[in-house]
Amino acid sequence: MPYAIDLFCGAGGFSEGLIQAGFHIVYSSDISPEVELTYRHRHEQLGLIQGYNTHYERADIRNLTGANIRAAIDELSFFRENNIHVDIDAMFGGPPCQGFSRAGLRRPDDPRNLLFSEYVRVINEVRPRYVVMENVVGFTDMEFNGFVSVNGQVYPDGTVTPIILRTELERIGYHTLEPRILNAAEYGVPQRRNRIIFMAYRDGEIPPEYPTPTHNVENFLTIDDAISDLIINPEIRNQFQRTLYQEQSRNGRTPSLITGLSIECENPMNNDISSHSLIIQERFDLYRPGEATSDLRKRIVEQGIDIRNSPNLLQLCVSKLGMGENVVIDRFLRADVSEDMVDVLLTKKGIRTRLDGHSPSATVVTIPDDYISPYEPRTFSVRELARLQSFDDSFEFRGKRTTGGPRRRVEVPQCSQVGNAVPPLLARAIATEIRRVLEM
Repeated sequence: MPYAIDLFCGAGGFSEGLIQAGFHIVYSSDISPEVELTYRHRHEQLGLIQGYNTHYERADIRNLTGANIRAAIDELSFFRENNIHVDIDAMFGGPPCQGFSRAGLRRPDDPRNLLFSEYVRVINEVRPRYVVMENVVGFTDMEFNGFVSVNGQVYPDGTVTPIILRTELERIGYHTLEPRILNAAEYGVPQRRNRIIFMAYRDGEIPPEYPTPTHNVENFLTIDDAISDLIINPEIRNQFQRTLYQEQSRNGRTPSLITGLSIECENPMNNDISSHSLIIQERFDLYRPGEATSDLRKRIVEQGIDIRNSPNLLQLCVSKLGMGENVVIDRFLRADVSEDMVDVLLTKKGIRTRLDGHSPSATVVTIPDDYISPYEPRTFSVRELARLQSFDDSFEFRGKRTTGGPRRRVEVPQCSQVGNAVPPLLARAIATEIRRVLEM
C-alpha cells in the first residue's frame, strides 16, 4: 500500500480521494481547530487511529519540518510493532487560496500567498517521490514583486506564481508537468469547479500524467442527479427516481482501512435546513432556475413581475413604499418601477443565484446563502453542498453549521469546510494516476 502525506488537509476532501485510490495517509496537518474535529472523526470512522497508524498535527506549516514529520511517522505504533519502514510515496497539498482567488479582492501581499513556498520547503525536507498541489485558477496569474523564496532566491518583479513554484521545485530536484486546469465535472463531480493542478516527480521517478476525464458536457452529472432525493417536500421529491450517484453517496465510496468496506448511511448526516421567514421564502420563489439576482432585477425592470401570489412581500412593499396594494401590484406588473422599489422587493444583496437542477452546480462556496435550491424556496443544507462536492453521506462535518461577520476570518464552520474542500472524486482521479506510476 502506498503511503501519503496530506498538508493543508482541511476537512479531508483530498484525503477521501487518496483513500479511495488506495493510499494510506500516515501524516496530515491543518491549522484550524474546527477542521481538526471533522478530519480526525472521519479518520477514526475509517480505521485511521491517531498515534497508531496515522498522525494528525494541528499546526501552521511554517512550524513544520521534515524532521518532526518523520519523527511523528516513526513513532506510529502499528509500523513499529510490525517493523515497517514507511517511505513517503506522495505528498498532497492545497495552500490557502483566498489571496489568489478571482472571486474577491486579490492581495499580492496577503501572507497566505507565501505558504506555497513553505510547502516547497517541506517537500525538500521530506523528499516524497511524487508531489501534487491544488489551488484556485487565480493562482496562475498572481504576480509578485520582490518575491524571496525560503532559500533566499529573489525573483524579478512581476513573476507569476506558477513560474516561482516550478522553478523552486526544479531547484530541489523535482520535475514538473505543465500545470493544468481540471474541471471537477469531468471526473464525475456534479459541479463546475475549475482548479489548477501541479504535479511533480522526484528526479529518477516515472513521470505521471494528468487523469483522463471520465465525463464530458454530454453526460455531466447534474444537481438533480446529486440531491433530488434530499428534497424536503415529498410531492416534489417523488417526481424523481433515485440515481446511481445518490446510491453511491449513501452506500459510500471510501473504504475502511480495517474492514475494506465503505460506510453505509441511509439517513444522511448534516442535512438540517435553515428556517427562513415567509418573506424570504416568497423572495426566493421569485427567482427562476439558473437566474442570478442581477438577471431577476433586469427582468423586473424590463418585463415586470406578478407578486399577487407573494402576500407577505406585497405587504412589505405596501408598508415600505407607502402605496396602496393595487398600485404596488400594477406597477410591478407593468415594469413601472424605480430602483428603490426593486430594492424593497429583493434587498440589495446582489450575488444570490437560484441554481438549475438540470445542470451541474456552480462552484460550491463557503457562504451558504449565495445559492437557492432549484426545488424549494430555501438555501442548501450542508449535506446537499457536500453531495455536490462528492462526499459520502457518512462523512460527518463537525462544529458550527455556519458563522458570519468578523468570525469568518478565524472560524471554519461546516459550510466553509465543505466549500474549501477538494472534491473527493477529483482527488481520487489524481491520486489514482499517482498510484498507477508508483506500481509500474
